[in-house]
Amino acid sequence: MAGSDEVNRNECKTVVPLHTWVLISNFKVSYHMLRRPDGTFERDLAEYMDRRVPANPRPVEGVSSFDHVIDHSVGLEARIYRAVAGNAAAAAEGAAALTLPILEFLGGAPSPEPLPVIIFFHGGSFAHSASSTTIYDNLCRQFVKLSKGVVVSVNYRRAPEHRYPCAYDDGWAALKWAQAQPFLRSGSDARLRVFLAGDSSGGNIAHHVAVRAAEEGIKIHGNILLNAMFGGVERTESERRLDGKYFVTLQDRDWYWKAYLPEDADRDHPACNPFGPNGRRLRGLPFAKSLIIVSGLDLTCDRQLGYAEGLREDGHDVKLVHREKATIGFYLLSNTNHYHEVMEEIAEFVRANLL
Repeated sequence: MAGSDEVNRNECKTVVPLHTWVLISNFKVSYHMLRRPDGTFERDLAEYMDRRVPANPRPVEGVSSFDHVIDHSVGLEARIYRAVAGNAAAAAEGAAALTLPILEFLGGAPSPEPLPVIIFFHGGSFAHSASSTTIYDNLCRQFVKLSKGVVVSVNYRRAPEHRYPCAYDDGWAALKWAQAQPFLRSGSDARLRVFLAGDSSGGNIAHHVAVRAAEEGIKIHGNILLNAMFGGVERTESERRLDGKYFVTLQDRDWYWKAYLPEDADRDHPACNPFGPNGRRLRGLPFAKSLIIVSGLDLTCDRQLGYAEGLREDGHDVKLVHREKATIGFYLLSNTNHYHEVMEEIAEFVRANLL
């Protein structure tokens, strides 16, 4: 077994850039420390170990950010990012924004030009990370630069302390909050041009919030899912083939689903397996267009490909980007062609669906 593990590590290193390998390997080590066999979680230690950065109302590389409480009743917070043009103006405006409320921070009046608002849900298998985690702060800044819009990164409640449907409820609350903000509207028609985005568990949340939006007649301009976390009781071919080879094991995944799903549920619960035996189809719903980004070396890649096919079968518009030689987390560091090409795919998807 030890020899097999060493082979897997060496194989992984030949495919994954060194910095990415170190980043994801460090996450894996810490995640093992935080998960308890009884299904509970070392939350205090997790908060201590998570690398985080504060918001910066004063712009850094043309992007400023602000933390705002969306729902005081549950302590739901979001980090909001925007682009600030012009170095001198940015410095002055950023300094002023240190003491200004959120309306002034975001500009007060609606933009006359169409402006995308990306509501982002971070990954971490429902249990880890936050909107202020360094890797996600960096990713959201990149989304601002790509889209020239606003990013709202949702600090949703995490499992196992907060099980299903808490993360979905928080995602829905963030969408409703964005709807109610005049300064997030844009264009001559003063509409909210919102996209839902997320990676791992965040991609799962984006899907479920988008379904509810479709049911309630709320316009979503697009969904952007990066390595979205789905599962099921019956193992897929990629799950069997890639188990433990590129950072993640089925045992890891099973722990997180058990921590998030209702206590009496299995992995065919619709939260985990939306098109499975207990799920529902979306034919006839005004479901948003989807950009689905899949890493071929993620053990759940078959799940994600199946999800894309399920949307297509139900008549929905899907752009699938399948990076066969990419692993989980490739979009967190700009050290591969996968990263740069996928960022351009995201930018083009937002541009194409903005109106």
